[in-house]
Amino acid sequence: MKILVTGGLGFIGSHTVVELQNEGFEVVIIDDCSNSSEEVLKGIVNITGKTPIFEKIDLKEKDKVSDFFQRHTDIGGVIHFAASKAVGESVEKPLLYYENNIATLVYLLKELSAKAKSNFIFSSSCTVYGQADKMPITEDAPVKPAESPYGNTKQIGEEIIRETCRVTPGLNAIALRYFNPMGAHPSAEIGELPIGVPQNLVPFITQTGVGLRKELSVFGDDYPTADGTCIRDYIYVVDLAKAHVRALQRLLNGENTENYEVFNLGTGKGSSVLEVIHSFERVSGKKLNYKIVDRRPGDITEAYADTTKANEVLGWKARYTLDEAMKSAWDWECKIRG
Repeated sequence: MKILVTGGLGFIGSHTVVELQNEGFEVVIIDDCSNSSEEVLKGIVNITGKTPIFEKIDLKEKDKVSDFFQRHTDIGGVIHFAASKAVGESVEKPLLYYENNIATLVYLLKELSAKAKSNFIFSSSCTVYGQADKMPITEDAPVKPAESPYGNTKQIGEEIIRETCRVTPGLNAIALRYFNPMGAHPSAEIGELPIGVPQNLVPFITQTGVGLRKELSVFGDDYPTADGTCIRDYIYVVDLAKAHVRALQRLLNGENTENYEVFNLGTGKGSSVLEVIHSFERVSGKKLNYKIVDRRPGDITEAYADTTKANEVLGWKARYTLDEAMKSAWDWECKIRG
């Protein structure tokens, strides 16, 4: 079966392409390479021995999206990653985020809604919960006003999908609300490749560790947590990729109980920024140069998942520890820096 992966050269997308190909799916990648590289294709081929179809398309160009589906009439499912994804950047550039994350989703859904039957997996985020009242966060937790434009695009995106599913019997969708992806493929053939200054903690840590960055800024040590730093649920990217394949199989096998479902994807355990730094120091044997600076706009105190629904209903569970995921991130960093 042919599966479309948008943003398939990106961090999570590329790992999901690998897992799909390992499960026997034929994969078509759409990516505009605005935050990725065609070089990633080589890593995918080296791991799987298979070359996915690749089309360089900007999904903001509606006519090109329509043309793609006219040429590929046999797409059995879509996994939609393509989006801008940095909380801090979204606060500074809200319109970029609304155009890139909302318009592209609408254009894809218009094409899928015209088909007799279609399956759609949406890359959502725990940011939809805002500052949750209690931990761990369940799928039933109230969706509060977003703390950032990025979080808001994920809330709006979920609303668009839910409302489209309500009036489109042939459309089946799952929104995967994941927490904080990290790490790299154990082969060190693919991993996180941030362009410019990393917006996520782990690549900034590894780039600092390898000497590319002078020091890491820890945004605030006065949060109401054990060590004063923010707490997040860090999930290994290969675990996350496998969850996307499992969600797709759920739809393809008709196991879903509604045509729109939501699952949290995380480990169920929160780790503070300082704990993540200490994990790096353990696996690398290096001291990390970091300093405490002021809080960053849009950050919330803590967020970690209740994974019961994903474990019991979806039939998926995170397998890797923080240290194992960190070791893979460090191996990848060392490889790409030569």
